[in-house]
Amino acid sequence: MEVTRNVILDLLPLYLADEVSPDTRSLVEAYLTTDPELAKLAEKSGSLELEQETPVPLTMEDKMEAYKDAKRWLFWRTIIIAGVISVTLFGLLAFVTLVAFMFLRSA
Repeated sequence: MEVTRNVILDLLPLYLADEVSPDTRSLVEAYLTTDPELAKLAEKSGSLELEQETPVPLTMEDKMEAYKDAKRWLFWRTIIIAGVISVTLFGLLAFVTLVAFMFLRSA
């Protein structure tokens, strides 16, 4: 079986990402010695810095789960804020009542 340029072009991204077996690596390297144009392309492509983490597209289930988590977080945030406001208002009401009681008692 003859290894064509198209086969090497198919393998080149995996070769550049260092995700091929040693046999495939030697096959690609051997072919690159015979094709200077493709070797130049591989060298140029290999010098590019690849992104370390490729973003993974979210599925509809992942999006719904994120939506539900955000909705749950907003609910609890609302409950906590309402609790803090209530405690503050009750504390203020108790303080005003105490001051009014003290004022009326002293009069």
